[in-house]
Amino acid sequence: MTTPVCPFVKAARPDDNGSAKKSTVGGSEATRKDSGDYATVSPKCPFGYDSNNFKLGPLSCMICQALLFDCTKCIPCSHLFCKVCISRFKDCPLCGADIEKLEADTNLQSMVDRFIEGHARIKRAHVGVNGEGEQVSNDDKKVIYEDVSLDRGAFLVQQAMRAFRAQNIESAKSRLIMCAEDIRDQLEKMGNTSELCSQLGAVLGMLGDCCRAMGDAAAAINYFEESVEFLTKLPADDLEITHTLSVSLNKIGDLKYYDGDLQASRSYYFRSLGVRRDVIKNHPGVASQILDVAVSLAKVADVDRTLGKEDVAVDGFQEGIKLLESLTLKSEEAGLEPRRLSVLAFLKSQLEEKQHEATASSVSS
Repeated sequence: MTTPVCPFVKAARPDDNGSAKKSTVGGSEATRKDSGDYATVSPKCPFGYDSNNFKLGPLSCMICQALLFDCTKCIPCSHLFCKVCISRFKDCPLCGADIEKLEADTNLQSMVDRFIEGHARIKRAHVGVNGEGEQVSNDDKKVIYEDVSLDRGAFLVQQAMRAFRAQNIESAKSRLIMCAEDIRDQLEKMGNTSELCSQLGAVLGMLGDCCRAMGDAAAAINYFEESVEFLTKLPADDLEITHTLSVSLNKIGDLKYYDGDLQASRSYYFRSLGVRRDVIKNHPGVASQILDVAVSLAKVADVDRTLGKEDVAVDGFQEGIKLLESLTLKSEEAGLEPRRLSVLAFLKSQLEEKQHEATASSVSS
């Protein structure tokens, strides 16, 4: 299971008017000022759910380290966990007590749900700044709403990624669905901006991963296809976007392949290969992109062989081998060497397999 990457990293979320909010980290004075006599301050989540510092808050599951989902109490020790997480244990992982039975804690789960719903917005009074630069509370100022600690989208993806890593897929899926709904709301207000389309495309891809992990191939394909739809609206010169797009196309191809639809599988693999070829034309020296092309060549060639197009398949395998054998990694790219060797070994094994078959055929004849 691959670990997804948060699409909100270093992304500034636009406000409803289309202007970007700017604030500094750590509770310092925000740069936006509506007038000279007051300013806003960066809010902090009172429960410690912060984007910069990892902390398990009181509403977290100690097993998956994400917010509680389907909150369940161990009897008799009363420790609380996500239902999926604690169901794997016979003894409480916190105190070691035997678990006699499990009970749903709907009251605490309701509190968690309300916390998630309100986490992105908090009611705060304006804070004035005196002549010495000190912040002074002013109750006469009208109340405003600001993001708490981090953008709601980043908060939800952060929790989803923790749950996904711990294989609490239902929890991850639930958080990602909320995140996708938030982005869709922003798209309705602001239109198809590159930032929002990129974020939604990535989140939809992560939802596809969740559905695939749950064995729901049809839903996974729907999410991946929608991800592709949004990512194809974006400029093709962004390496991260094109990589995410090509990966989504390959994942659809994989699911079609396992379902026995080889023609559809090849179509998606070939689209992914096209995206990756275009990237190395514009960025010829990026080793990771060359590796991606070799992987796509292997996928297309593998389907071609299954379809009986042996000569076309051999050409694809050989092209991939040539790419990887001529690839020279820089010192800072040394981490890519195991992947290069692994893909190269696979490509060579495919050619050797054909050679063995040809030898066996000639001997028998």
